[in-house]
Amino acid sequence: MKNASVYKAIFSNIAGCVFFITIFIPATAQAQTRGTVEVIKDARIDTLAAHRASLKATGTITVAAATTGYGYRVQIYNGSSRKEAYDVQSRFMNEYPGMRTYIGYTEPNYKVRAGDFRSRLEAERLMQELRGKFTSLFIIGGRINPPKPGTGND
Repeated sequence: MKNASVYKAIFSNIAGCVFFITIFIPATAQAQTRGTVEVIKDARIDTLAAHRASLKATGTITVAAATTGYGYRVQIYNGSSRKEAYDVQSRFMNEYPGMRTYIGYTEPNYKVRAGDFRSRLEAERLMQELRGKFTSLFIIGGRINPPKPGTGND
């Protein structure tokens, strides 16, 4: 009986040493060395970045005008006829020549959407003007293009 407990004690000591050797010794033996990073790029990238920075500095380009944002559009047509979608777009553009229109196709329907409004209230104003002229009017939220400079289509 006494021999069994001695063997268990020796075995647990050996197991502990083996565990320590297999886990901690390799972790300390692996030395991390500092390396260098070499960047290979075209020289025209620096020229392009400098040109963009100069455009921003002179006010030719602004950050707000270069990016899209979240806003609203008014959907003026939803149907399966491509010809009718283009006819609705043409009719809308004749009545509102300064406002952008977009035709999208999600099988099997064409959707004609108008405007790039930053607030829902502006989209609702247009929707009220269009009542009676177009059917199935909806306000759709999503990514919009920035408004044209000098227009009231904000």
